[in-house]
Amino acid sequence: MIKKILVSQPKPSSEKSPYYDIASRFDVEMVFRPFIKVEGVTAKEFRQQKVNILDYSAIVFTSRHAIDHFFTLSKELRVNIPEDMKYFCVTETIALYIQKYVQYRKRKVFFGSTGKIDDLLPLMIKHKQEKYLVPMSDVHNDSVKLMMDAKKLQHQECVMYRTVSNDFTEEEIKNFDYDMLIFFSPSGIESLLKNFPDFKQDNIAIATFGPATAKAVTDAGLRLNLEAPSEKYPSMTGALQHFLLEQED
Repeated sequence: MIKKILVSQPKPSSEKSPYYDIASRFDVEMVFRPFIKVEGVTAKEFRQQKVNILDYSAIVFTSRHAIDHFFTLSKELRVNIPEDMKYFCVTETIALYIQKYVQYRKRKVFFGSTGKIDDLLPLMIKHKQEKYLVPMSDVHNDSVKLMMDAKKLQHQECVMYRTVSNDFTEEEIKNFDYDMLIFFSPSGIESLLKNFPDFKQDNIAIATFGPATAKAVTDAGLRLNLEAPSEKYPSMTGALQHFLLEQED
């Protein structure tokens, strides 16, 4: 019987989150506790990459993390970002987030609509004279680099932040009494095994979102009870609701 679920994400900011509806409908306790966190590289680590931010006239942002760590690092390095710096973002939401750090001017902020870098490429090609800097996580593939190479754009990728395990306290380890765990990235599974090296799944159900996370579970020799998204249930909350209904039968 599932009564207590650990969702490895930050607590939803809205009370209208579907997770709360599920908690109420099925009388389960939802605990939100990320297994991973993002931290910036140090100024010293960044300097080792031999990248000078002011050599570039445009920045490509693929996430809010990238924005946070770009501006934090610039401040640490005492780099004054010029007024005419251009910003290319994969979505409008990410573009609007830039306002947290600089005055938002439409003439210098560009964004795509799909959240994919290839949607941004036509905009970048219109500004072919720019030199692009792409802040990235330590875990990334070469897809962005290859796409920009193919379009003969001047660019440089650099690591500005990394994903690390969000370690559990002794108290949390002692009181780890969940009936179900929900993961959204392979790093979450790594963190589980780091924090609980003797982890025994027993009756604990494991749910994952995305094929890479599902693979990480099976590769670790664990049992996967629920995998999302599916054709019928594109969201984790939809899949979870269906799963809990089946448990009741």
